[in-house]
Amino acid sequence: MARPQKNRKICNPPKMQGFKPFGIAFCETEHMLMQYDEYEAIKLVNYDLLPQDEAADLMEVSRPTLTRIYNSALIKIAKAFVEGKSIIIEGGNFEFDKDWYKCKNCFRLIEGLENHVKCYGCTHFGKDELINLNQK
Repeated sequence: MARPQKNRKICNPPKMQGFKPFGIAFCETEHMLMQYDEYEAIKLVNYDLLPQDEAADLMEVSRPTLTRIYNSALIKIAKAFVEGKSIIIEGGNFEFDKDWYKCKNCFRLIEGLENHVKCYGCTHFGKDELINLNQK
């Protein structure tokens, strides 16, 4: 029996729910599923330019585990890029450092309910209009 996977720490959720190729309708593309930990590994190593050992420490995983997560993400990105597939970012074994919510109307990220202010242009207000990103 395999050991259960430990949750990976994610600092901030992605600003978008995914990515799609230009010039192809979303409904016409196949989708690649990228998990939150794969997104975080790409962000830390390629965007924040951290060495893999530092990125692994931030995600609270071993360096070889980070390398596996990172390589999996690269393969998915390459496949989506070459084959014109959309990428949807969701799921996996993760936990955020803080409570994160997303407005259902404007999709703005909100760090904690105490920071929620009615979004400009949104017609509704309240907890029922927020998506809790910490729940899987």
